[in-house]
Amino acid sequence: MTSIALIPARLAANRLPGKPLADICGRPMIVHVAERTAAAGLGRVVVATDDDDIRTAVESAGFEAVMTAVDHPSGSDRIFEALERLDPKRKVEIVVNVQGDLPTLDPAIVRSAVDLLDDGNVAIGTLGARIADAAEMGNPNVVKIVGSPMSDTRLRALYFTRATAPWGEGPRYHHIGLYAYRREALARFVGMPPSPLEERERLEQLRALEAGMRIDAAIVDDMPLGVDTPADLAEARRRMADAGRG
Repeated sequence: MTSIALIPARLAANRLPGKPLADICGRPMIVHVAERTAAAGLGRVVVATDDDDIRTAVESAGFEAVMTAVDHPSGSDRIFEALERLDPKRKVEIVVNVQGDLPTLDPAIVRSAVDLLDDGNVAIGTLGARIADAAEMGNPNVVKIVGSPMSDTRLRALYFTRATAPWGEGPRYHHIGLYAYRREALARFVGMPPSPLEERERLEQLRALEAGMRIDAAIVDDMPLGVDTPADLAEARRRMADAGRG
């Protein structure tokens, strides 16, 4: 199936303003994300932004960017506008939403999310990683997947939460916010209003579950670093310098 990877990026981040352009080993973070996404080999990679400086940085590095409206409530809405602009003839069947703050992303796990859509019953594919640090289990900033195991490396998602869940003995999984949508699923998702549980947990993927859309998660070994704070940025710089990705 024809696919496109879209990376939403805006400057107005609350905890780390201007983070898509934050320097990591001599290049903006958004460029690192575009490079890692392109290495997944899924086809066209485009950054969807509302800022001319981000567009210039992306295009100067040899990648494609598209300008979108400034008032989108979420990255999902931004990538849907970008998709409609980039593919008006609707040839694209799978849309991959890669967060623009994942500079340490392993390209292999991007494909893992897309492969979940080989099952025609799955509307959205995403990713999870087993939580090894006990402190993360009770951290509300760590989103957990509660799901039914389909295999050792796959869950059918039943719920996403900031709470410690599920109860009892057994593994818990950290949700990685990368999504592979069937095109019609993305269109349906952005066309619906926020759902009650989505607003309560502040997790937009719950809108899809409440509407009866199936989300499966591939369980991967690599947990990419999400850059939300100055401390995260410093850690990303350290990791990428150690890996020689300057």
